[in-house]
Amino acid sequence: QLQLEESGGGLVEPGGSRKLSCVGSRGSLEFYAIAWFRQAPGKEREEFSCISSSGGSIYYADSVKGRFTVSRDRVKNTVYLYMNSLEVEDTAVYYCAAVPSASLACDGNWYSAWRRSRHLEVWGQGTLVTVSS
Repeated sequence: QLQLEESGGGLVEPGGSRKLSCVGSRGSLEFYAIAWFRQAPGKEREEFSCISSSGGSIYYADSVKGRFTVSRDRVKNTVYLYMNSLEVEDTAVYYCAAVPSASLACDGNWYSAWRRSRHLEVWGQGTLVTVSS
């Protein structure tokens, strides 16, 4: 059974950068689409990024587009989230999740396809990012 673990959270000043890692264990991420979610205090969870199993399609929500970048490292069985120009509004618990799909395209409609596989989702425990001066 695949397991995911996020790391890299912490306190960062506004305008700063942070790299989060989502490491897979007990299984390969090779055939999984990976998504990043976050939940800010008192707010609903936001699905803001997705990378397909091949890495050939990547989606970013408008809230992070141009500031966040997702990439995969197959050797390390890890997906990274690079966050730049962080804002106070980016403060949240960040989660990575995986669904086993070699066909899921991370385009504008990715979350509809993702939800059809929710019964197969694997989630990490989350890592807190606090943006504050």
